[in-house]
Amino acid sequence: MNNSRRNFLRHSLAGVTAGTFCSALPSFYVNASDVTGYKALVCVFLLGGMDSHDTILPYDQSSYDQYSQIRSSLMNAYRGNPGGSSRERARLLPLTPENAMQFGERQFALPEEFAGIRALFNNGSAAIVGNVGPLVRPLTRDAWETGSMPAPTRLFSHNDQQSTWMALLPEGSSSGWGGHFADAALASSANTFPAFSNISTAGNSLFLTGRNTSPYPVTTEGGADFGILSQLQEGRFTEQGENLYQIMRQHLSSSNFDGNNLLARDIATANRRSLNDNEAYNLAFRSAPPLTTPFPGNNFLAQQLRNVAQSISLRDSLGMHRQVFFVTLGGFDTHSAQASALPRLQRQIDEAITAFYQSTVELGVESDVTLFTASDFGRTLTTNGDGTDHGWGGHHFVIGGNVNGNHIYGDIPPVAFGHNLDAGNGRLIPSTSIQQFAAPMGRWFGLNDTEISQSLPGLSEFNSNSIPLFKS
Repeated sequence: MNNSRRNFLRHSLAGVTAGTFCSALPSFYVNASDVTGYKALVCVFLLGGMDSHDTILPYDQSSYDQYSQIRSSLMNAYRGNPGGSSRERARLLPLTPENAMQFGERQFALPEEFAGIRALFNNGSAAIVGNVGPLVRPLTRDAWETGSMPAPTRLFSHNDQQSTWMALLPEGSSSGWGGHFADAALASSANTFPAFSNISTAGNSLFLTGRNTSPYPVTTEGGADFGILSQLQEGRFTEQGENLYQIMRQHLSSSNFDGNNLLARDIATANRRSLNDNEAYNLAFRSAPPLTTPFPGNNFLAQQLRNVAQSISLRDSLGMHRQVFFVTLGGFDTHSAQASALPRLQRQIDEAITAFYQSTVELGVESDVTLFTASDFGRTLTTNGDGTDHGWGGHHFVIGGNVNGNHIYGDIPPVAFGHNLDAGNGRLIPSTSIQQFAAPMGRWFGLNDTEISQSLPGLSEFNSNSIPLFKS
């Protein structure tokens, strides 16, 4: 075990213990979730603000020409890349969604870096939800400019908008909607091990923090553990080392605790449960057959999603019926050098997600796992030379075997300025709120309408049945 992993696990333990402690608290939800079978949600959070204008590109000639003119400096920068520009119209990957008539003469395409996701889109396993973002109520440009309708606070701030995407409130929020979904499932006794309901490959996660649940961190080497036990276990070459290991394990498990102090008793119980959970996860992890699906080794996101797939493979041995996962990829704050940075990142996304989807096929759970992307915000249609600035609404992928794919849901506004969803400089005012984006995933996950409303405050301000994301 290397020092970085040891330190990561040692510092992550506090979150595990807290999550185990919180799982004993009363539930906010009624026991009504459908937790039959197995279902998992996987959030891929793209840190920095993904440029959706450079992800879902215009393909009809008129829109493409206008896009090229508006973004002429960026298009020139692409032409300077080795091998030429991947944004030339002839190299784009056109989309032919089943609902193409919704957009009239306008057509759309993906960059060539998204060849795998485009194949999933074409076979009906991937969908696009256009122009998603934080809203208080439906909003237009006029209402935005006059201030006649409320708008989210602290727009265009990385920390605040990451928090708003994860928790529907700016920085300072204490729980996220992924954690709330898991809370509702646990209220219906979905999982034998509550600690493994919310799993993160990125340390603590607001998105996964519920009222009764907390993120459980995993790495390529398994689940969290007590750092001191790992060190002693690695060095158990003598009888003295074995004795020290057993003494420390007995201490951490609080097996001899007989105090009357309520707080001390709760801490002892949490320690014991954490130790048991960690050992159960790692035993299952070491006993599971390896995945045969290849994941790119030099792709950070792919390795995280491989960890998620390995965790999903343990679902039966650990008695898990509902799980929520969180992974991240950074580097999307492309104020400069976007033409060189973004294609590389997009290729990582594509390779990682397509490998992950194939792993769910290998495990026989492709219809039981739904992956979706999220990001701080979209970016401006205008450029600042060789980059773009902070925006608002953005376009996102939803992928899984039960996704009603080959559709573009929501709206993709025209490549222009001054339309009804332009907040200035091509910053898109979202036409689909985060709550509307999340609600169908909550229903698919098994939550009833009351639980969805409790998990997604503010949903009542929007039409929550407007996105038919799933086949059933």
